[in-house]
Amino acid sequence: MHSYVGGHRADTPQDFAELALGTPAELWLGVEGESDEERAARLDAARDILADPEYRSLPDDLIRLAARVVDENPDLFNVVPLPRPARRRTARRGVAA
Repeated sequence: MHSYVGGHRADTPQDFAELALGTPAELWLGVEGESDEERAARLDAARDILADPEYRSLPDDLIRLAARVVDENPDLFNVVPLPRPARRRTARRGVAA
């Protein structure tokens, strides 16, 4: 069985997010190893999209999507405190031991 959103096939969670938002997540998050020039171009494109009246609700849509992900995946925030390593005591300079 295949999943479709607005007539487009979505195979991965990234596909669903892109189809829901109308833009690829990389546009907002960037990609590893991008140059300063690529980053500037990506941010310019993002600003142009946000200025378009069709995408005026995009920030709100992103917040709703993030909230839904957090709500549906509470294990994302199962944070377990790690024990702190014991501090090694070192003699201070100029202080007799």
